[in-house]
Amino acid sequence: MEPSHPHSLQMVWINGRLVAENEVQISPFDHGLLTGDGVFETMVAHDSVPFAFTRHYQRLQKSASRFGLHVPSAEVLRRACVDVADANDLAAARIRVTVTGGAAPLGSEKGDAPETIIVAAGQLPHQPEVTQIVIVPYTRNENGALVGIKTTSYGENVVALSYAHKNGAREAIFGNVAGMLCEGTGSNIFIIRNGELITPPLSAGCLPGVTRALVLDICVSENIQVHEVDTPLTELKDVEAAFLTSTLRGVQPVATVDGVELKNAHDGIVARIQATFNTLCSERSDP
Repeated sequence: MEPSHPHSLQMVWINGRLVAENEVQISPFDHGLLTGDGVFETMVAHDSVPFAFTRHYQRLQKSASRFGLHVPSAEVLRRACVDVADANDLAAARIRVTVTGGAAPLGSEKGDAPETIIVAAGQLPHQPEVTQIVIVPYTRNENGALVGIKTTSYGENVVALSYAHKNGAREAIFGNVAGMLCEGTGSNIFIIRNGELITPPLSAGCLPGVTRALVLDICVSENIQVHEVDTPLTELKDVEAAFLTSTLRGVQPVATVDGVELKNAHDGIVARIQATFNTLCSERSDP
């Protein structure tokens, strides 16, 4: 029986060369597969040019250093991103760079094999104008060993996002062990509470998002005051407005929290930040 949505083979870059995905060979002993010993970055690219590549590359280096992983030079990875987008004829692409620990023993200890480096691309997914979020009954550990690292250990996010979808939402929001607002499965969150723009500080355990950092820069340039302060998770349902930031979402207003419509989902400050961010994306490829 033919699949309802047949998958066309993609070209990927692995360890220095472009190959068809069905020709890729990854060891069953790869430490990334066995233990999650790996890191990654996701970028968007238009006309094969990856957006904010330098920021993503710097975060990839930081994440890799936590695991003792080595990454190719910025020039090599930038070229790989362009080549993969071109090879798959993608005008608007979602590009993922993954670095794993390579072949290793069947356990937590590392091996001495070289890293596995993969650059893959797919069609950039459509994002709705607004989104719906739910608070999940799981917590981020703000004191964990992987805080602030974009690791391939994404099991928590898989479970949380499934919970969100089952509850009619598109993103799941975590609190941390201390009961403070933290982040989404693949996004940072900003809220407007009592007229103030607020986002969780990195000390809350959230990932230092590239789009989050660009939005903070925009707030400085636009003279918009933003506070990086802890907020009790329980107060999320009572905010006037909120928006998510991520590589794929950009700046995306939140319409509902746990099914409850926000009072001012289309707040003027949110619209201003979103418009400025969209202009930045169209005018600069590597801000």
